[in-house]
Amino acid sequence: MSQKEIVLHLYRSFLRASNKFSSYNFREYALRRVATGFRENKNKNESETKDLIKESMKDLEMVKRQSLINSMYSKNKLVVE
Repeated sequence: MSQKEIVLHLYRSFLRASNKFSSYNFREYALRRVATGFRENKNKNESETKDLIKESMKDLEMVKRQSLINSMYSKNKLVVE
């Protein structure tokens, strides 16, 4: 896969993982942070992008773990939900 395809796959994976948070505040924060982070780093050179991809894969696993933990301790829904 090309670097662009890998980055798009990571972006989609982050969005899917972020949508799994049961808490509205965590979910919306994660979605905003993912969009902002990818937007900030879109004009990096190839070597910086490789490093960011490695770091992002670790971060994706962390988001998946946190969304699982968050779903275990669900609370009452907020008014905005």
